[in-house]
Amino acid sequence: MEKQVLESSEERTFQYQDSLPSLPVPPLDESLSKYLDSVKPFLNQAEYQRTEDIVKKFENGIGKELHQKLLERAKTRRNWLEDWWLNAAYLDLRISTQIYCNMGGAGPYIEHCWPPKEGTQIERACVNIWHTLKYWDLLRAEKVPIERSGNAVLDMNQFRMLFCTCRIPGVTRDSIGSYFKTETEGECPSHVIVLCRGRVFAFDAIHEGDMVTPPEIFRQLTYIQKRCHSEPDGPGLAALTSNERTKWAELREYLIDLDPKNLTLLEKIQRSLFAVCLDDSSPHATPEDYSEIARLGLTGDPTVRWGDKSYNSIFYSNGTCSAFCDHSPFDGMALINMLSSVEKKIIENEGKWKGSDKVRDIPWPEELVFTVDQKIINEIGCAKELYYKKVSDLQLVNYAFMSFGKALIRKKKLHPDTFVQLALQLAFYKCHGRPGCCYETAMTRRFYHGRTETIRPCTMEAVEWCRSMLDPSNSTYQRLQLMHKAFAKHNKMRKECENGKGFDRHLLGLLLIAQEQGLPVPELYVDNAFTASGGGGNFVLSTSLTGYTRFSGFTLPMVHHGYGFFYAIRDDRIVVTCCSWKSGPETDAEVLCRTVFQCFQDMLQLTVAAQL
Repeated sequence: MEKQVLESSEERTFQYQDSLPSLPVPPLDESLSKYLDSVKPFLNQAEYQRTEDIVKKFENGIGKELHQKLLERAKTRRNWLEDWWLNAAYLDLRISTQIYCNMGGAGPYIEHCWPPKEGTQIERACVNIWHTLKYWDLLRAEKVPIERSGNAVLDMNQFRMLFCTCRIPGVTRDSIGSYFKTETEGECPSHVIVLCRGRVFAFDAIHEGDMVTPPEIFRQLTYIQKRCHSEPDGPGLAALTSNERTKWAELREYLIDLDPKNLTLLEKIQRSLFAVCLDDSSPHATPEDYSEIARLGLTGDPTVRWGDKSYNSIFYSNGTCSAFCDHSPFDGMALINMLSSVEKKIIENEGKWKGSDKVRDIPWPEELVFTVDQKIINEIGCAKELYYKKVSDLQLVNYAFMSFGKALIRKKKLHPDTFVQLALQLAFYKCHGRPGCCYETAMTRRFYHGRTETIRPCTMEAVEWCRSMLDPSNSTYQRLQLMHKAFAKHNKMRKECENGKGFDRHLLGLLLIAQEQGLPVPELYVDNAFTASGGGGNFVLSTSLTGYTRFSGFTLPMVHHGYGFFYAIRDDRIVVTCCSWKSGPETDAEVLCRTVFQCFQDMLQLTVAAQL
């Protein structure tokens, strides 16, 4: 009896979903005044004057009307932004989302259980897959702990999309197919797909009511690998997911018309728990340098990644691994929560399976054999060629700064995230001689179905501090004063954004209302200041803290002349992924990353000098 009582009082993962507060609409005057503040670093006095006039005109005219309409919309929805954001930020995009939107990241196992070693691919994969399946099981039973920020419960909805979820291409707009169900909601698909040498296989993770064990998964993967290595390569249909979206949608329709069985197979992939990718590469990796694994994760062989799947778990032939995900259904933190839980279990078991070696007589994996014709074969060839041409332009480094990390920064009473952001501002200024408009992700998950808001770290306070650091006539004391001002400003902005008081999503909402009503685009959005400060997806620095675990992920730069800059802050180090396009004449990811590391040292020196 006792046990029953205890269990029922335990929190369930999705228990508070219905009691989370609705996403607020901030007051118009506050949003516009914050916006004006954010454009200052990029304008001279005359330009600023002009922008200020445009903003005032907007606030007293069309902006006021649009804001009223937005408030009306918010009355009938718990999250006024949700479907708009999904469409505008992801599903309406027509570019290759697999390249330009997906997120990836290297697995950190080389640091503990699994140093790179040929011949370990399958045995490590089956341990990793098994722990991932256990996490899926916990999620179905609603036993994944609820995340909190301080005392505030965070929205857990994104976790439903980790499994059995897939983006489906549409001619003008994509959609998301999500087939996950908790135990109380009913049946949930339970098969995994495996991609290997241009072929696709599937096997069920449940046999006669019980989860398959690592030795059983080993048997399935070995069977697949042996067949793939002894028979000709498959057509590599997965490469089609790397096409531009409309093109992929049309080819998908063509495939279905060619043979209705193809639809059944596509749906089997869409509904699968996740994709396991057996990749023949052997990326070099050390705890200080994950660049090659990170690069391959996002830009490796397109025939062994299903770009639309919400989770691809990639295993390389030397036993290293990485993750590759469609970004539309969730943000990085949900994935990192799962990966960290899985890693914790793997470490507890020293990377081994300690259970029974018994293998039941389970059905062999089934191969998903698509009906293809010469047109599809040619299209796969074109897709691969185009893909490799695009990704060969990527410059990416994933380095660990090993001198210090969160422990020392906190000891100096500084916020670690702000520390990295200001170092990046200083490094950009050093490399480019001007302020860099910057997007940092803040999460709004304390609200119902909240996702993200933009923090704009390139503030006047940050710029003034950067200038003082580069001005030899400034004293240490002056620099320190300005640094503390810049820290305070950033911390205040982060707090506001997390509490639904940012302005970028609000401005987007007003623009979308205008579009929906068929009104002309208000002047505010075509003003040079809007674009120069990063608005409309023009941020030169696209950045995010990926948390305080061993996992770090990244996406590609937002603009051709920009950078992606992502970082995980650990107790003793800061792991940075920095990327840019080689064809961008001004950008160099390697140089920016090295300069940031130098700035970390300079900032620490500043705090040390202050104490002397």
